[in-house]
Amino acid sequence: MKIILLKTAANYLLPLLLLFSVFILLRGHYEPGGGFVGGLIASIAFILHSLANGLDSTKALLKYSPFYFIPFGLSIAILSGLAPLFVGEPFMTVLWFENPLPVIGLIGSALFFDIGVYLVVIGVTLTILFTISESV
Repeated sequence: MKIILLKTAANYLLPLLLLFSVFILLRGHYEPGGGFVGGLIASIAFILHSLANGLDSTKALLKYSPFYFIPFGLSIAILSGLAPLFVGEPFMTVLWFENPLPVIGLIGSALFFDIGVYLVVIGVTLTILFTISESV
């Protein structure tokens, strides 16, 4: 009975936690939060899913190995830091788009840096925990 409750709760919590992690990611360049905390929340969602449904089920859900999130996220973060150099600004200067989006608000290069950090944190956390789970 306990396993059925955990599986049911994990299946409902996974999309909610992922949505919450994206919310934390998007509000991070205005208020506390950002890529690191959002990435940890997303990782917790996948870890909860793997505890309830098994590691193979979670790996199938991800489709790609979380290890590949690390170089992809690092590339996004580095490119967001290099972008100001093309307009004559110093490295890691925040560039803002002129028109805000309806739900998100103003978008700047800091958001892309946070997205890169978000992917790196998910990749590192899940790679470490999946490796530990496989070796036990």
